[in-house]
Amino acid sequence: MQNETSNDTSTLEAEVRKTVEQGQDVQERVRQLTLRVISSRSLDIQSVRQAVSAVLRGAQAGVQKELQQSSAQSKVARDSLKQAVTGLDVALAQFAEAAKLTVEEAAGRAQKYSSEDLKRARADLANLETMFVETLQSSASAAKNAAGEILHDLAAHTRTHGSAVGRQLKETLSVFARHIGAAGRAQVGVGLHLAQNTADLMRQIAAGVLTGLADHIKPGHPKDKGE
Repeated sequence: MQNETSNDTSTLEAEVRKTVEQGQDVQERVRQLTLRVISSRSLDIQSVRQAVSAVLRGAQAGVQKELQQSSAQSKVARDSLKQAVTGLDVALAQFAEAAKLTVEEAAGRAQKYSSEDLKRARADLANLETMFVETLQSSASAAKNAAGEILHDLAAHTRTHGSAVGRQLKETLSVFARHIGAAGRAQVGVGLHLAQNTADLMRQIAAGVLTGLADHIKPGHPKDKGE
């Protein structure tokens, strides 16, 4: 499993690097690549962090050569790196929305998750934006070059102005809180034992990441463009 995860992240890093080097549809392509990896894993915050780090390593590698060239090429590289980070942010927002929709759809089908299952999933989701910003900052600090300076600026901007994933999480976490309360009330006096459903919930969120969500999260949000 560890080798499989390592292969996933290595492939993701290489594909992001190639995408950034080519410089076409960077934001959308990075979004797709990130979601593909997230949807294929058992979902936990550490797994998502590994994917985020791989994207940032690939994006940095993809702009190294151009950042050392003429000012015009350097500007193109900066824009590509910013697009890659925005694509990553939007992918995480789409992941957060998939979690919200999964819980709502399960409730609509009267599928029961225990309040403990929902609390565990909510705890991971609650850390998603913090993890994104921290990984962005640690990648910037490790780079110690022009790409690192750009990432540092993007991390600072995100802390000040927020992110797509942060905006989506407000809604997602609110939905989880409501369903946690309902699940807790349903369990009182019934003694429901639903331990196996934590894995089921995570699998359903993963399955929902790539289906029917592209129109819900719009990549072109003005705040995502550093305005």
